[in-house]
Amino acid sequence: MNGRRLGVVTIGQTPRIDMVPELSGWLPPVEVVERGALDGLSEAKIAGMAPPAGAKHVLTTRLRDGSSVVLDHDAVVGRVESAIGWLEQAGVDATLVVCTGEFPKLAHTRPLLLAERLFVSGVEGLCGGDTRGGVLGVVCPLPQQIAMSLAKWAGVAARVEVAAATPYDGGTPAAVAAAAADLAGRGARWIVLDCMGYTDAMRAAARQQSGVPVLLARSVVARLAGEVVA
Repeated sequence: MNGRRLGVVTIGQTPRIDMVPELSGWLPPVEVVERGALDGLSEAKIAGMAPPAGAKHVLTTRLRDGSSVVLDHDAVVGRVESAIGWLEQAGVDATLVVCTGEFPKLAHTRPLLLAERLFVSGVEGLCGGDTRGGVLGVVCPLPQQIAMSLAKWAGVAARVEVAAATPYDGGTPAAVAAAAADLAGRGARWIVLDCMGYTDAMRAAARQQSGVPVLLARSVVARLAGEVVA
C-alpha cells in the first residue's frame, strides 16, 4: 500500500464483492473504502426508488444479497452525493463513482472521478479514430436503457448499435458474448460493455465470440482512476 485511500461509491449496496476485488487488480496498491448509495435503506425504501412507467433514465445495480434492482436515476442522485460526503469525512484522497450512468454536478471537496466520464472519454481516445467512419457496438444491462445508450455514445461513432444483456441476476459470460456477437453481426468494429457490473470473464467471452476488440468499463475506469491515487 502507498498510504493513499480511494473511496468507491456504488449506486447499490456494499460490499461489492462482485466488483471491488477485480477492480483492485487494475488499481495501484491503495486502500479501497466502499460506500453504497443504498446502504442502510430498507427494502420498502429501495422499492420506492423504482422508476415510473416510461422513465427514460433508469439505472440497475447489485444489492448486498446478490440480487439486482432497477432505480430511477433522479431518485438516487442525492444518495450518491451523500455517499461521497461520507467517504470524504472518512479521509479518502479521492472518490470514484462506479456507475457508468450520467450524473449532474455532485458536491465534493476532494478529487471526484465519475466512471461514465472516464469510460466514454477513454473509449473515444482508444477507438474514436476507427469508429468515426464505422460502427460502435454497446452492450448495456437493460432493454429500457437502449435509447439512453444510443444518445450517450452518439458522439463517439458514425453509427451506434446497442444490445442488452444483464451482468446481474445470473447474467453469464455466454449471454454477454451472444449480445456482442449480435453487435458484430450488425457491423460493430469495437464493442463496449457499458456497466461496471460486467466482469473480465464476460469481456473475454465477448471478445472470443464477436471477433472484435471489446472494452470493459471496470478495467478502463480503474486504470484511469489509478493515475490519481498512484
